[in-house]
Amino acid sequence: MLNPVPDLLDKNLRVIFVGFNPSIRSSETGHNYANPTNRFWKILYQSGLTERLFKAHEGEQLMDEYRYGFTNIVSRPTKEAADITKEEYEHGKIQLLQKIEAYSPSVVCFVGKGVYKQFSGRREVQWGFQDQTVSDRAEEFVAPSSSGLVRMKLDEVVSIYEQLSTLLQTRSK
Repeated sequence: MLNPVPDLLDKNLRVIFVGFNPSIRSSETGHNYANPTNRFWKILYQSGLTERLFKAHEGEQLMDEYRYGFTNIVSRPTKEAADITKEEYEHGKIQLLQKIEAYSPSVVCFVGKGVYKQFSGRREVQWGFQDQTVSDRAEEFVAPSSSGLVRMKLDEVVSIYEQLSTLLQTRSK
């Protein structure tokens, strides 16, 4: 049986990154975005969200240094997001709203439009900050999935994450 990957959450985080669900590799290692084909850590670094390239096993250090947290809309690991059931998404949305309420992050970054569509129930979603949020506790930011299966060029993906980086840098001054 595959194990869920523990959330890395704390009060007053700058960002909570929300994925679909853990990959098989993440389940095996216990770390978010652990699949070697996943570009998450490279995207954070290239977009300016981190000053160095972190590795999946350094998630707790990233939380301590940058106040970034991690969770998923569904905790059950699967080979692909298509394996997630409608009931799991419904349950996950409720749990995610409770986490946002409990932890009060500044921004919730959805790592993939599909994740945000499941969370918001909207059919049309734009990249970046959302004008209408589901939760009134945090700003909501939609970024491309970091999966190696995504067909967007890396520089396009990075440019969207740079919007989040710019906002965070502005707020810390």
